[in-house]
Amino acid sequence: MDLTTPAPTIVFNKPYGVLPCFTDPERRPTLADYIKLPGVYAAGRLDFDSEGLMILTSNGVLIHRVTDPEHAWPKVYLVQVERVPDEHALRRLRQGVMLKGVRTRPAEARLLSDEPELPERPVPIRYRKSVPTAWLELTIREGQNRQVRRMTAAVGHPTLRLVRVAIGPITLGTLRPGEWRPATKRELGELLG
Repeated sequence: MDLTTPAPTIVFNKPYGVLPCFTDPERRPTLADYIKLPGVYAAGRLDFDSEGLMILTSNGVLIHRVTDPEHAWPKVYLVQVERVPDEHALRRLRQGVMLKGVRTRPAEARLLSDEPELPERPVPIRYRKSVPTAWLELTIREGQNRQVRRMTAAVGHPTLRLVRVAIGPITLGTLRPGEWRPATKRELGELLG
């Protein structure tokens, strides 16, 4: 790549167990193990133990548009939780949940009837014979630290697996864990427009 050319904006499928940064003094896996483009930075974060969509760019305006709650881009997650949430738990998520004295914005939450088709995770999900699990699709429009995990725990359904599949108009699509692609002009136009 010509270093005088601005780095592209890319869409990345972050695997489980990868830090959402390029360096780590403890030598854990980072974005640098997958992305060799200079000058791109993460537009937002995704926890070490979470998977899925990240946007990386050199465009500061784009980073601001994606991360600033004022723009309220919907972030869509597939969430495996302990036990099967009832309508009361889903309603609480939809109304917003109190986390450390602050109510989250209302979320969109729906119980999925089938398990989503996702790649196997390298570290299996904790399995307990007496505790069933369920999958939710949860859409939030803010990004507090570990928000989805804290929200599901607050309504009595701890998160077991968390996969972000969309940020605004950008979706994970068919990207496998560890793969990336350039963002399209249409996607960038929608995010910046």
